[in-house]
Amino acid sequence: MHGFDFAAPTTTDQALALAADRSAFLAGGTTLVDLMKLDVLTPDRVIDINDLPIRGIVRDRGGLAIGALERMSDVAVHRDVRTMFPVIAQALLASASGQLRNMASMGGNLLQRTRCDYFRDVHSPCNKRQSGTGCPALGGDNRGHAVLGTSDACVATHASDLAVALVALDAHVVLQSKQGQRVVPLIEFYTLPGATPSVENVLTPGELVTRILVPRLVWADNSAYVKVRDRQSYEFALASAAVAADIVGGTVQEARVAVGGVGTKPWRLPQVEAALRGKPANEQSFTEAAKLAVQGARPLAHNGFKVILVQRTIVRALMGLRGVR
Repeated sequence: MHGFDFAAPTTTDQALALAADRSAFLAGGTTLVDLMKLDVLTPDRVIDINDLPIRGIVRDRGGLAIGALERMSDVAVHRDVRTMFPVIAQALLASASGQLRNMASMGGNLLQRTRCDYFRDVHSPCNKRQSGTGCPALGGDNRGHAVLGTSDACVATHASDLAVALVALDAHVVLQSKQGQRVVPLIEFYTLPGATPSVENVLTPGELVTRILVPRLVWADNSAYVKVRDRQSYEFALASAAVAADIVGGTVQEARVAVGGVGTKPWRLPQVEAALRGKPANEQSFTEAAKLAVQGARPLAHNGFKVILVQRTIVRALMGLRGVR
């Protein structure tokens, strides 16, 4: 691990004043410290933000506001989260391990790096780590990599289960910097790799995530998250689906669908949502709609199975909702 300066401010203004181009904010540290130990990330300054006043879960007419420093395990069992947005609670409980969820923050989870084993190995080329060195996953071990949103520069999948659920729910993030505050839809927060895979989101240097806003959606209490992985704990998704549906009289009135494990960022599927509207809430309708999920997919030598797997994962998630026979 490289040497670095350390600071532990107690106010947001102090934290922002300390931030610079090569600084890193530390919350739970479950990703940052891991990558620093491997010398994948080498910040000059680490700013511990755990004393900042950006905690709490507030419910109002607009929905829920969740502080970025709330721990994942606490949010997963919060009454309002479980009753209003079960898809969030389920996505959190499917993430990492219990020990990590006790440490990891909500904001930190959304900011974890889109990564693969080649990114973590400083002896391998990686366009995300060092531009122009190449992407060995394209012709190498790519079973766990993305099939949606990829480029010739990067095919790594976005790892967050939470982000998939929040994208399905049209959540926003509140960002704070020295210049002020802005609110960004989470679906617009993440960027595609293109030719610059090291740029994963729209954060500017020194900008801090302070809150997550989940807008009120009455029928989001009928929601679910399904994650398919090689083992039941501490494993990234091969495919996952976050779904919510307004089902009246056996017919889908509205739906929200997003998937993970298959995209370079959390992947919202408006075409699947449109195909579900007005259709019977049954396996046949779900299967037909799910076929649209893989439009534009670019499978590699070892991950073509994900094209079928993600469709089946969507159907499985939808079949688990209330009102489906």
